Amino acid sequence: MTVANHSTTPSTWVETLAAPLKAALQHPWVESIVRLSAVEDSLRALHPMLSLTDVRARVVRIVDETVDTKTFVLQPNALWQGRHGALAGQFVQLRLEIDGRRVERIYSLSSRPGARLIAITVKRQTGGLVSPHLHDHVKVGDVLTISQADGEFVLPAQLPAKILLLSAGSGITPVMAMLRDLQARNYQGDVVFLHVCRNPAELIFAKALQAAADRFPELSLLLHFDDSAGRFTPEALHLAVPDVGERATWMCGPSGFMDAVHRHWRTQGLSTPLHSERFVAIPMLPTTSPGTAVTVMLAHSGAHFVTSGTAPLLMQAEAAGLSPKHGCRIGICRSCQCTKKSGTVENLQTGEISSTPNEQIRLCISVARTDLALDL
Repeated sequence: MTVANHSTTPSTWVETLAAPLKAALQHPWVESIVRLSAVEDSLRALHPMLSLTDVRARVVRIVDETVDTKTFVLQPNALWQGRHGALAGQFVQLRLEIDGRRVERIYSLSSRPGARLIAITVKRQTGGLVSPHLHDHVKVGDVLTISQADGEFVLPAQLPAKILLLSAGSGITPVMAMLRDLQARNYQGDVVFLHVCRNPAELIFAKALQAAADRFPELSLLLHFDDSAGRFTPEALHLAVPDVGERATWMCGPSGFMDAVHRHWRTQGLSTPLHSERFVAIPMLPTTSPGTAVTVMLAHSGAHFVTSGTAPLLMQAEAAGLSPKHGCRIGICRSCQCTKKSGTVENLQTGEISSTPNEQIRLCISVARTDLALDL
């Protein structure tokens, strides 16, 4: 564990008045004189935590969870809304510049809602770009840029009487935040936390889980190690949790693991809710669009581009030299979401073709079928 030298983050008038200042700087008259990006550059030069637009967060502690997993504890600036708005199970989008290239990745929060400090837990991915960079180059004192918390994989305000938190591998991250939230909310029901990994050395949050088991009497902690107990199966789930059919379940883990559990829920006819979180792309359906060139008008800027082929709108816009805001590129984070004022698009995840005006679409999974007007 690396311990931070805690320095005071300035809570300045700049951050307090961020919203009105940003609005004023984006007024057309003001924009013609000074660019918001230039103001951002000046603020960053004054102090790396200062911004009118971005949540910036200083790394105050780095915890080695396992040999290939680290938790980065972050102190966000005053633009962070999570102390009052973030929910357990939600994620943030981390934005970095690596070798001159801007990259963004989604990471679940592993800290409980309302905490002064927040945390993301990152497992090194062999051959990856961002996770090795975080592990090898980010140090205490560095400042990262993150989004506000987002995501629908959350606990309800009215908690059920019996809960199962089910995870495998690095999928433990969002459900660990849920466990911490249940404990902080003094949950009086019955919660089982079942985690699957290969062996004790790969158990992320080992100390925190044991501490929760010792202090949270409503919790039953169950650990399945594949190396010693054999590959985890839905049948093993029923043996470990005989009343699984009575428990509202929140699950996160590798796709194969979650697919097997979902199949088991269907084949057994279990009626209790099964909520799950995936950070991998849903397979795209083949488009039925003929690929005819269409014109896409951008209402905000007055610009336009002409599509070519059947690629998603995000790729079409980038090919035209535009830089729409985006994140995951696989339809999860909604960073590229915008309002379609008019026209027809096809959703590559669902196959739905829609001509509804003023609807929200995600550029990365939408194909244009007619001329469009986008509020982008």
